[in-house]
Amino acid sequence: MAKALLTLFISSLILVGCQQNVQKAIQPLTNTSEAVTERYEAERQKQEVKSNAMVNCQELCQQQLSSDGQDFNLGPCLSNEIAPDWVCDAAHSPRQEVDNDPANQCESFRQGITHHFVEVDGNCNVIKAR
Repeated sequence: MAKALLTLFISSLILVGCQQNVQKAIQPLTNTSEAVTERYEAERQKQEVKSNAMVNCQELCQQQLSSDGQDFNLGPCLSNEIAPDWVCDAAHSPRQEVDNDPANQCESFRQGITHHFVEVDGNCNVIKAR
């Protein structure tokens, strides 16, 4: 009888321990899923802002070409904030020395106020966005 009680007691401890291990194994999967979802959403938002910056920069470029007839030969800054943390800059493709002149680059990007840029050519085509 004592052996039966001892066996029953040990078996119940093993089962309780196994059940706790299963619950511990499930918990990290939930946390991982939430982390992946958060990272995905953050990346989606970054891509959305980048796409908006590119479209806005092209639209601004076209407006300035049609209304001002602006000369893009010097590669001027078109906007110091075309979207949150993005500037819009005119440049040449292939790049010319005038494009490297700080006077022709967006001041907010040079000063580190904004961290991303869209470059468009004289026909308002996107050259680069990063």
